[in-house]
Amino acid sequence: METRRLGRIGHMSSVIIFGAASLGNVTQDEADQSIQFALDSGINHFDTAASYGDAELRMGPWMPKIRSQIFLATKTGDRNRDDAARSIERSLERLRVDHVDLLQLHAITSFEELDQVTAKGGALEAAVAAQEQGLVKNIGITGHGHIAPRVHLDALRRHPFATVLTPLNFILYNDPTYRESFDALASEIKRQDAALMTIKTVARGPWSSPEAKRYDTWYEPFDEQAYVDKCVSFVLSHEEVTGLASAGDVRLLPKIVEAYERKTKMGIPEQEALMATAGQFASPFGAL
Repeated sequence: METRRLGRIGHMSSVIIFGAASLGNVTQDEADQSIQFALDSGINHFDTAASYGDAELRMGPWMPKIRSQIFLATKTGDRNRDDAARSIERSLERLRVDHVDLLQLHAITSFEELDQVTAKGGALEAAVAAQEQGLVKNIGITGHGHIAPRVHLDALRRHPFATVLTPLNFILYNDPTYRESFDALASEIKRQDAALMTIKTVARGPWSSPEAKRYDTWYEPFDEQAYVDKCVSFVLSHEEVTGLASAGDVRLLPKIVEAYERKTKMGIPEQEALMATAGQFASPFGAL
């Protein structure tokens, strides 16, 4: 599998990142099968979070065997220093490791939340302290929503985060306002030599109803292989993106890997043609 340099961290990360949100509600056997599939596919970057149900617990038994082979990232969703410090310690225990390669401040979706985590006594202080203790090698930030790129751009002006995980798909990028803010974020990330990772690659819109939900994802994903192929090729054609996180259901990972194996380099005309179909779908975050 293709790898791309993870900004100034320097790690050559697989362009498909194992999104361990998919392990939150599965059995250990199901988790084992998905993790083995990821490894067999050449995935070497695993991304989990304290809030992903049992995901860290499901990954823990694998760490003695594969820890030296993978880039391991987790996240804390706590906003103050003390709670975040406890979250980091708990994640290390659940993962059965003595450190993670990346600790991310999770789901920073508004400027108010950014203010909380970067204020005195905020979660960023816990992350920096953990980094100084060797428990965390690098610090990043993640977020959802239409203003995520703008929030993350502001975050980079407040602290030199090593990584950013923000939404990107052809539906979002078709919106001129979103495109402008995403491109501005990508430019600043390049200037700082940080790493840009993305989420929501295969999101086609919100579920039409609770009864319609057929995957363990909070948005409805594309699952037709032809569209999954287009979604993956679109995101990976953005050379500023170091990798995309797979979706939150173990059944979607094989489709995403298959799409990678068939990916094509989309030029501007091909990207524009795909974005011209965006009106048939919707942002997972609601109206743009």
